[in-house]
Amino acid sequence: MTTAAVLFVLAQSTDGGWTDLFNGRDLSGWKAKIVGHKFGDNFAKTFLVKDKCIVVSYAGYGGEFKNRFGHLFYKKLFKNYIFRMEYRFLGEQLPDGPGWAWRNSGIMFHCQDPKSMKVEQDFPVSAEYQLLGARGNETRSTGNLCTPGTNVVIDDRLVTQHCTDSKSDTFPGDQWVKAELEVHGSGKVVHRINGVDVMTYEQVQLDPNDKDAKPLILTSGLLVNEGYIALQSESHPCEFRNIQIKELGD
Repeated sequence: MTTAAVLFVLAQSTDGGWTDLFNGRDLSGWKAKIVGHKFGDNFAKTFLVKDKCIVVSYAGYGGEFKNRFGHLFYKKLFKNYIFRMEYRFLGEQLPDGPGWAWRNSGIMFHCQDPKSMKVEQDFPVSAEYQLLGARGNETRSTGNLCTPGTNVVIDDRLVTQHCTDSKSDTFPGDQWVKAELEVHGSGKVVHRINGVDVMTYEQVQLDPNDKDAKPLILTSGLLVNEGYIALQSESHPCEFRNIQIKELGD
């Protein structure tokens, strides 16, 4: 191994078993999937790097979102881990973006292989750690759960509704917020905001009534115990930084 290669490996590792998934310079290790485009086509530079942040930008969209939802996938499958990063929302939503997508993004995890997504598929089959901002004095939790193509178990009950609110505080304005996600395969999942537990559930599983999940059930069964991680683009500009993971033992 060359000296340069050794330095690169060391640069990816941080104290306490944490590993950087984003080098702060470019999108090495990450690939985009935008609705209407094949995996790997970062349409209109939706995802770019600026000031050591991954930026979700719509500068090249011509002022129209046209439901071109996007996801930026990391290259590796993960099973047992703690994932953490900081996020913030900035600027204005594209005018034709859905109302629910105002200051809305997410960390998709236990994702299907992005290569298996249809070109026009809006969201990967996954569980979503939802990220939300707020207006003024409104109450709007973040660190929520959404389930495109999946269901989960909360308090021994199968939950099939699409989104479930956390018990987090509200974060208005353009402030940075720390998001942390702890995943134990098909077992326990914990959402944390600024170090505080805000949601717990277990048994992420494919939804047999979802058209995108049905083919996956045939090949992998119902319970999901590993998958890819992706960051969302949903029509409102946002930024992500300090993206790290700590893999846990089996």
